[in-house]
Amino acid sequence: MKNTLSAILLAAGLSLLGGNAMAQNQPATPKEVIKIWDGKIPGAKHNAEWEEKVAQQNNPGWITAVTTPTLDYFPAEGDGDKPAVIICPGGSYFGLTYMWEGIVQAQWFNKIGVSAFVLKYRLPKDETMEQRNIGPLQDAQQAIRYVRSKAKEFGIDESKIGIAGFSAGGHLASTLSTRYDEKVYKSKIDASARPDFSILIYPVISMQAGLTEGGTKAGLIGGDADQATIDLFSNEKQVTKDTPPTFMAHAINDKLVTYKNSTTYIDALNAAGVECELHLYSRGDHGLGAKNPIETQAFWHDDCERWLRMMGVVK
Repeated sequence: MKNTLSAILLAAGLSLLGGNAMAQNQPATPKEVIKIWDGKIPGAKHNAEWEEKVAQQNNPGWITAVTTPTLDYFPAEGDGDKPAVIICPGGSYFGLTYMWEGIVQAQWFNKIGVSAFVLKYRLPKDETMEQRNIGPLQDAQQAIRYVRSKAKEFGIDESKIGIAGFSAGGHLASTLSTRYDEKVYKSKIDASARPDFSILIYPVISMQAGLTEGGTKAGLIGGDADQATIDLFSNEKQVTKDTPPTFMAHAINDKLVTYKNSTTYIDALNAAGVECELHLYSRGDHGLGAKNPIETQAFWHDDCERWLRMMGVVK
């Protein structure tokens, strides 16, 4: 299914990557838009007043009021089974920065031989969810299970399916990476929800005071959450030896999400014996590479590609 929205977002987003070079020989729209749930969505409450919206001006590609989760599928070219990644855009759990942190990143993954699925996950709202803080994790678990169960059809190596997340999407990706086996819904798919690798870019990791980004915390668990809930959604506290290998990148001058989210998580991963790598850049603010593309933070893609090759994900 072709997606006109994705074409609009891509055209705007490619300018952030320095022109149309990356677009050459790449799909302008997803090959397919996939509804990940067959039938009733777990924990969903119907609300006729809640309708998905896409910003056309001021912040093109900003999506709000998501109630029907989907995957935009961008297959990598070439023969043989490909590695794959599911991408979680950020937006403080109030919206999705779907263009820069979704469609554009899918184009980059395709360039290095990785098939990409951009996850449009549900945004937490009491009006549309029975338990708002679990909805995004349900969608992320289901997305991995769905892609793994259809690996042969997609031409994907089912042992090389990872998760990537940006900002609040990094919180969701790290939540999946640490709580992939938690029974948050009754799955109809007999496939693991564990990512084989994790890529976290300027992520929100913690809900603890002094570390968290206030909007992300309010969006997911509320500003007045009790300490037990804060701890549960502070992913540095959920790391185990089975958390997948992880690549991270963050700017020291990020004023929205402090880089200490990444250093706290990398310390937890290292203590658990999980292979991990963190790149800290002196500049980059929040959105590495979206501005000032000649500075060092703009090369986090290169560092990520080298890590994926080192880990044997990409040949």
